[in-house]
Amino acid sequence: MAIEYLGLSEINGPLVVLEGIKNASYEEIVDFRMDDDTRKIGRIIEIYEDKAVIQVFEGTENMSLSNTHTRLTGHPMEAELSPEILGRTFNGIGQPIDGLGAIHPEMKVNINGLPLNPVSREYPRNYINTGISAIDGLTTLIRGQKLPIFSGNGLPHDKLAAQIVQQASLGKNSQEEFAIVFAAMGVKYDVAEFFRRTFEESGVSDHVVMYLNLANDPVVERLITPRMALTAAEYLAFEKGMHILVILTDITSFCEAMREVSSSKGEIPSRKGYPGYLYSELATLYERAGIVAGQEGSVTQIPILTMPNDDITHPIPDLTGYITEGQIVLDRTMFGQGIYPPINVLPSLSRLMKDGIGEGYTREDHQDLANQLFSCYAKVGDARALASVIGEDELSPLDKQYLVFGKAFEEEYVGQGEAENRDVLETLEKGWKLLKLLPREELDRIDTKLLEKYYDAPASEVN
Repeated sequence: MAIEYLGLSEINGPLVVLEGIKNASYEEIVDFRMDDDTRKIGRIIEIYEDKAVIQVFEGTENMSLSNTHTRLTGHPMEAELSPEILGRTFNGIGQPIDGLGAIHPEMKVNINGLPLNPVSREYPRNYINTGISAIDGLTTLIRGQKLPIFSGNGLPHDKLAAQIVQQASLGKNSQEEFAIVFAAMGVKYDVAEFFRRTFEESGVSDHVVMYLNLANDPVVERLITPRMALTAAEYLAFEKGMHILVILTDITSFCEAMREVSSSKGEIPSRKGYPGYLYSELATLYERAGIVAGQEGSVTQIPILTMPNDDITHPIPDLTGYITEGQIVLDRTMFGQGIYPPINVLPSLSRLMKDGIGEGYTREDHQDLANQLFSCYAKVGDARALASVIGEDELSPLDKQYLVFGKAFEEEYVGQGEAENRDVLETLEKGWKLLKLLPREELDRIDTKLLEKYYDAPASEVN
C-alpha cells in the first residue's frame, strides 16, 4: 500500500524537502496533490537518511508547507512509447500537446536509459544525407555518430536544424526506415511555432517526433526533455528497427538549467558556475548514440549548442568536443556576408567521416576531394592575409586564383538556399567544378587516377 505524506519541510525555488520518508529511491517519481486538488509530479534528486530533496516539474507555485500531500510512485520517470508517437508533439516531460489525445503505450521505459556495453557496439558505417554540401561533402554525418553544431546567439542554427529535419535521408536508393526525433529546450514560443509550422508545411511531420520545452516552462523540465527524446529514439531504433536522427537544441539551455538547479541545491560550483558533474551529465546524453550489434536500427545525434560570447573554449562546447566525434562550427563573419548556412569548414570536422564515405557508400573520390578542398581553402586564408598587407594588385597570379576560388567556394559550395536539397553526387561535382579554377599541379591531395577521371574529363562525363 502506498504511503501518503502530509506537509513539506522546506520549499526552495523548484526544490522541496520532505522529511520522515521511508523506502525512497534516487530518481523516483513522486505525486503531489494540493488541498484544491491541483496535481504535480516531481523527481527525487537527493536522499540523506530520512530526508529527500525533490524537483517539482511544474514549479512550486501554489505549494505550501502544510497543504501538500506527497505519494511515492515506486518507479523512476518513464516514457510511454508506441509506434503512435511518430508525427506527434509532446511537452518536455512527454505529455501530448498537439490535441490528438493520449498515447496508448506499448511499453513504458525508464528515461535514464541503460548503459550500453561497449563490446556490444558496432562501429558506425554509412552516411546520412542532409542535403547540405558543407556537411555532406566535408564533415559527413555517419549513422550512429554524434556530431554537434557549435553556434552563437543570433546565428541561424534554428533554420539549419529545420532544414536538416526536412532534408535528411539515408540516400535515394535506401529502403530502410528513417525517422527524426526533435527536442527543443528553453526555446521561445515563436521559435517552437516556427519548427512546428515548417515541419507541417514541408510534409515531413509524419516521420518526426517533437518534444518542446518552452522558455516559460519550469526549468527542471529542461533536464528531462533530452532524456525523453533519446528514450523515444532508442525505442524506435532498437525495438522497431528504424534509423533515427536525434536533433537536440539548445544544449546550452539544458546546461543553464542544470546550473540553476545545482545552485538551488547549494552545491559547490565548478568552472563558470556550472556543477562539477557537467561532463558526466553531457556524456549520459551523447553516449546514447550508436549502433548495437544484432539490432537493425541506429541512433545518430546532432546536438546544437550556442557558445556564450562565441567562445569555443567555454565549458559547454569544450566538454562537448571531448565526448563527441567532431563538430560543425557556424561563423559570425560569414553570416554577416550573407552566406547561408554560415559553416566555417576549417574548424569543422567529422572524425568518423572516412569510414562511411567512398566506394560503396558515396563515391570513390569523396575523401580525396574533401582533403583537397580543405587544403585549398586553407591557402585562401593565407592569400587573403597577404592581400590585406600588400594589396590585392600585388599578389602573384596563383594567389589571385586562390582568392577567386575562395569566393566561389563560400558562395557556391558552402552557400545554398534554405530550401535547396543537394544529393551527394551533386555536392561532389560542385567540388570538382571549383577545383578546376586552380592549376592541376596545385592539387596534391588527390590520386592521379582520380584527377584523370574527374579533373581532366569534361563535366558531362563525370558520373
